[in-house]
Amino acid sequence: MKDFLVKNMETGAPELFADGDLITGECHHQNTYLMLMCEPGAFKEFPDAGVGVASYLEDDNTEALLRDIRLQFAADGMPVKEVKIKDGKLMIEN
Repeated sequence: MKDFLVKNMETGAPELFADGDLITGECHHQNTYLMLMCEPGAFKEFPDAGVGVASYLEDDNTEALLRDIRLQFAADGMPVKEVKIKDGKLMIEN
């Protein structure tokens, strides 16, 4: 799916414009990133959307985080086959 890009997901640079126009491109990774990072309430139109992964950093219960990711992605229509933490890294298989 294509959409407006808010930053380059490979470099992290905020590249919003090119040749005077908004940049568009594949937005799957951007949408995944935003859904994980944004706290519930960050999207005014959809106040329940967002995982807020930073709020789980000091939590020992990783199952709550994984469940929240599955629920939020499903509610947004993003297909998820598996969500797990492997070797300290969050793995999301779509």
